[in-house]
Amino acid sequence: MLQNVLQLDTRMDGFWVVLDHRLALEEGQDEAIESAVAEILRRVRKEGDAAVLEYTRRFDRLNASDMAALTLPPERLQQALDDLPAVQREALEMASARIRAYHERQLMVSWQYEEADGTMLGQQVTALDRVGLYVPGGKAAYPSSVLMNALPAKVAGVRELIMVVPTPDGVQNELVLAAAAIVGVDRVFAIGGAQAVGALAYGTDSVPQVDKIVGPGNAYVAAAKRRVFGTVGIDMVAGPSEILVICDGKTPADWIAMDLFSQAEHDELAQSILLCPDAEFLCAVQDSIRRLLPDMPRRAVIETALRDRGLLVKVRDLDEAMEIANHIAPEHLELSVDDPDIWVSKLRHAGAIFIGRNTCESLGDYCAGPNHVLPTSRTARFSSPLGVYDFQKRSSLIRVSSQGVHTLGKVAATLAYGEGLTAHARSAELRMADKTS
Repeated sequence: MLQNVLQLDTRMDGFWVVLDHRLALEEGQDEAIESAVAEILRRVRKEGDAAVLEYTRRFDRLNASDMAALTLPPERLQQALDDLPAVQREALEMASARIRAYHERQLMVSWQYEEADGTMLGQQVTALDRVGLYVPGGKAAYPSSVLMNALPAKVAGVRELIMVVPTPDGVQNELVLAAAAIVGVDRVFAIGGAQAVGALAYGTDSVPQVDKIVGPGNAYVAAAKRRVFGTVGIDMVAGPSEILVICDGKTPADWIAMDLFSQAEHDELAQSILLCPDAEFLCAVQDSIRRLLPDMPRRAVIETALRDRGLLVKVRDLDEAMEIANHIAPEHLELSVDDPDIWVSKLRHAGAIFIGRNTCESLGDYCAGPNHVLPTSRTARFSSPLGVYDFQKRSSLIRVSSQGVHTLGKVAATLAYGEGLTAHARSAELRMADKTS
């Protein structure tokens, strides 16, 4: 039974040491998982469909005779969408429209300019050809992940989107399939785990090789994504969910307690932190947590996460809260204060910032519009949310004029000789000497 979430005061000796200890996760990877994943990927790369089928029979208990039996046709996706209750279909469609509209503003475009001597420089933006989308199955089924990962790819202009989703014991999640129909996933395979990541990364007779793999998964999926990076791109290797709430003590305590629950219910390793200058409000939130927790269906998960990684921190003032927030660099940051807009510019590191008392994190998870695939484990210091730009790439454009080659050639040759790269220098000098150029 959870008695109290750990409470700290920034004035206490050793506060920053305790905070960093609470933020830290075990660094070592499970050797058994790493070893198993390495073997699975090795076999998928060598044996292709045969290995994928064997692992699917073993782990998902599906006695499929061939990969055709694990391929879900477009008609199956449309059937799932058609059969949805109207309220669920409307929710998916509204969320999809909002997410698409937001991401359409992220599109990068090609550009170029011409210098006085006629030399042209620029950048050409193109979409990836083919992307693999991993969607969890079994106990975890997230149609919102389909929307958040597929729509930026589609907006970017990705030609083909391949979805893999495990279906243990043959159980298919209708909401996930309906979401795939709404966003226009091109092909779906009922496979999962490290074997699905391997199939996407290396290609098999049935599963085409992709250029990038996105989407969440368990520890085996995360380990597989790490190992195939370089053969293909990946979105990120995400850690447990996180929420940091900065509150001035004027928001209802029950609201804040439930916001802390909203991430704690994801995973026993999830982290929920509250920063507030009002000691009485921190006590009120403690009371709300104790009172509301028994009614939570995922009570055991929430309780473990709050006990092991949760924090309620009394800060001197909101300026100090901003300093601590930038150190934590959380995945989700709620700014539940008066005049929140004046504080936003002080927040340099966060995956997503939820501004104002009405803006709970869960709205961002499903339908506000911005992507819910966010950097975790303090990586918001140097990483950004998933977006259209993750599915576009840039090529530099260079066209040197006959006049420009004389100017640039001298500079290039001088630097090349300085680096001891004679062929580089002579390559430029030949063009400078050519009377026809």
